[in-house]
Amino acid sequence: MRRIMSAVLAVSLLAAATALAVPVTFQVRMAYQVELGVFDPAVDSVDLAGTFNGWGDPLIPLADADADTTYSVTVDGFAAGQAIEFKFRINGQWDGSEEFPGGGPNRQYTVQPSDNEILVWYGDQVSHELELGELAWWNDTVFYELFVRSFHDSDGDGIGDFQGLIQKLDYLNDGDPATDTDLGVTGLWLMPINDSPSYHGYDVTDYRGVNPDYGTLADFEEFLAAAHARGIKVIIDDVMNHCSSQHPWFTAAAAGNPATRDWFRWSAGNPGQTGPWGQVVWHWHPSGYYYGLFGDGMPDLNYETPAVKAEMFDTAAWWLDTVGVDGFRLDAVLYIFEDGDQLQNTPATFQFWHDFNAHIKAVAPDALSVGEAWTNTGTVLQYVSDDRLDLCFEFELAGATLGAVNAGDAGYLAAKARSVHDVYPYLQFATFLTNHDQDRVFTVLGEDEGKNRVAAGIYLTLPGVPFLYYGEEIGMVGSGAHEFIRSPMQWDGGPGAGFTTGVPWQPLNGNYPQYNVADEQQDPGSLWRWYRQLIDVRRATPALRRGEFLALESSAGAVLAFLRRDAGRTVLCVANTGAAAQPSLALTGSADALTPGEHGLINLLDPDDTPLVSVSSAFALTGLSLAGYEVAVYRFTSATGVQPDGSPLPGARIRLEQNVPNPFNPATRIRYALSDAGNARLAVFDLAGRQVAVLWDGVQAAGTHTARWDGRDHAGRSVGAGVYLARLEAGGETTSMKLVLAR
Repeated sequence: MRRIMSAVLAVSLLAAATALAVPVTFQVRMAYQVELGVFDPAVDSVDLAGTFNGWGDPLIPLADADADTTYSVTVDGFAAGQAIEFKFRINGQWDGSEEFPGGGPNRQYTVQPSDNEILVWYGDQVSHELELGELAWWNDTVFYELFVRSFHDSDGDGIGDFQGLIQKLDYLNDGDPATDTDLGVTGLWLMPINDSPSYHGYDVTDYRGVNPDYGTLADFEEFLAAAHARGIKVIIDDVMNHCSSQHPWFTAAAAGNPATRDWFRWSAGNPGQTGPWGQVVWHWHPSGYYYGLFGDGMPDLNYETPAVKAEMFDTAAWWLDTVGVDGFRLDAVLYIFEDGDQLQNTPATFQFWHDFNAHIKAVAPDALSVGEAWTNTGTVLQYVSDDRLDLCFEFELAGATLGAVNAGDAGYLAAKARSVHDVYPYLQFATFLTNHDQDRVFTVLGEDEGKNRVAAGIYLTLPGVPFLYYGEEIGMVGSGAHEFIRSPMQWDGGPGAGFTTGVPWQPLNGNYPQYNVADEQQDPGSLWRWYRQLIDVRRATPALRRGEFLALESSAGAVLAFLRRDAGRTVLCVANTGAAAQPSLALTGSADALTPGEHGLINLLDPDDTPLVSVSSAFALTGLSLAGYEVAVYRFTSATGVQPDGSPLPGARIRLEQNVPNPFNPATRIRYALSDAGNARLAVFDLAGRQVAVLWDGVQAAGTHTARWDGRDHAGRSVGAGVYLARLEAGGETTSMKLVLAR
């Protein structure tokens, strides 16, 4: 796992900062510039130039105290709401070495009231170095977020329930991969199912009970068993930050009961604090003011009281061990502990989630914890580092995806996708388009089916663990008040939309006669069919679930292009975010990504699409075209063994490419190719000819393969810096190349 560590150099912009001044921490990763040889940490420096310092005068240098190639500076004196522009520079120069030279765009940021941390790669260029980690069951899963109240009503009272959910399980996944009438998801996230006075359930009155509107605990357990029988994992919302003001704990505390009084935060007077978005957080009660970040109906639990933590941890264990759920979606993870005026992202909050994850793993080692950390990527990283949560939702990537599709420009999305892939623990982040707190994606994208198809195609082929929001697969609309975003599922075009035989708890969307499951399942060109096809291709293609991400440059700004590669196969993913066709597309990669020659492709989403493409010696791929809003996932099926000019490929039977990065520390990747299946051996030797490590020794299929060396010998000991030889032996041939380990 990678840890974000930064040395902080405080710089004051104002001679006398006011009490309202807000600091901003700027962090930039320079690892790729070091790889390229354009930045030497021993002699070069990084500085910050923006609208707030005359674009470099005075100079604001950044520091890297721990030598991890991430440079940082904290600048004081900003005001909340202030819009700033800036760039990073090398050696304080405007000589083309600065970010986005030649009139390129400036970085833009709006200062928040607190917790302003910016973390980027210099020039949005991401290092090739990537630590591949262990993967878990959720990396093979496509999740589906659903609201039980709105999914299916079994008894005609207008409210969805557990029995209705059981009746619709075969729609989600019938357990038979040969059928094509189910969506094919393999994970469910249920929004709150606990008893609650509200329709939404995020104010809980009984953490070990279920909402009687939905049925009984026995009904839930019947649903859970039926889901598991179909191979569906189930996680539930766990609202740990706060409870309901009607919870017996709080009513007793408000009445002065000492048994639970310190389970909440109280003050004799009004402390006058406001929350992260300017809201009132201290609420009056005859017995005193109490703290509730999300309103007076949701008092925050006080985890400084050990009994609160013990009870909530025991409750989580009960749901895992006694009931049998597979994990939790954790609400509002930023806000567990406060520290004075710092109401989010406190050290105690980070420690809390470390303790929580350790606790649930001790009970159920395969349990999933996925957090709602609605903030910037740099901050989210802290919640999935150091054995805290397994996943968090990537809100910035979701916004970049929707922005690209609405603008028809994939430039920022390409950089963001590459950065997200490389900064998180390997593939440990959750992707989505919108959720229950946001306008529905069909609305955000102007109710344009083409835009919705390409958005779905992007996030279901990108790295990460995807989460659909119920109804997005059929084009449900919704905006504004949350009730409109959480309206009943549209099963058919008849009365009640197939959701209920009674009066639905929330009025149906007006588009249900045109956009519903029954009609779209019968239409081979429907949005539902497209989602099902994407999910099926992802399930059948390990590279899409477990493979690394290699970005490609595109000749068309509207086109996002990348490779997904695992040990067995590489697929090429292309998505046209614009309405205009791209008839002569050119993609550019590197030796690490593309192999020169002519290649046959087959589109896994359209088997009749079988182009022949060429990759030049400069690693430029040509021969592809895309229609407007088209998405394609190509598998490489054949190669001619010659370059496009007819000359033979280097190494006709075996090929060993230069390792990337080189020099390297601590790890590097070595790519090699075999013309025929058979025994292959890849080993590392020192310059005295002594074998240091064996990276592969056994039968291997024909094609391109990748090995990783972490700078350790066969006994797991770190070896010294210096020059080593990688030697590939296969088919009676041997080839070698040098690699340099820098310590």
